[in-house]
Amino acid sequence: MDTIEKLIQRVRKTQHGFLDIQKAADEVIAGHTAKESLRIAKQLFSSEIYQVRSLATFIFGRLAANSKESLDFLKRRVSQDNDWRVQEILAKAFDRYCADVGYEQALPVIKEWLADSSPNVRRAVTEGLRIWTGRPYFQDHPEVAIQLLSQLRNDESEYVRKSVGNALRDISKRHKELIAIELQRWDIANKRVAQTHKLASKFLQDKGAG
Repeated sequence: MDTIEKLIQRVRKTQHGFLDIQKAADEVIAGHTAKESLRIAKQLFSSEIYQVRSLATFIFGRLAANSKESLDFLKRRVSQDNDWRVQEILAKAFDRYCADVGYEQALPVIKEWLADSSPNVRRAVTEGLRIWTGRPYFQDHPEVAIQLLSQLRNDESEYVRKSVGNALRDISKRHKELIAIELQRWDIANKRVAQTHKLASKFLQDKGAG
């Protein structure tokens, strides 16, 4: 049984969670060159089995910091996958890329993805970096995280708006005042903005703020 088939047989058994799939990706990276790992990931991503495509996505995420081809594959190909579980792994893969290059150094790519036409690409950032202020750089610069997320408060995708609102809600646990000040600027007469606002202000409302 060749490497690809062994990997397929292994990860297709995973029905809940992703830890063994992630472990399998780590083993691929450890046991192969970057070029070989990229080839394996591309082959795996052609599978009809979502667990196998998830494995490929983890591998691309591990390679992305040193491989523009891998990062582009995540953005253009993985983002088009119809399975929501693969999209969850895309978010994790993007966060891995940011962690590997450094969150401050990743800011141009973070902004590029947040401005992309695909809602799955935008959500990979908003969801992948949660909790944003638990990440290096944003931990010391919560205002930057708030500003980046708030730009998407009126996003055309409800899927993205929910992620944005929940991410801002997370930040409000430690930065209530910053979130309250930001939310005061929003036009909640706009229904889409109001939906994001409702999620983002959940913990503020408990204290009578926002």
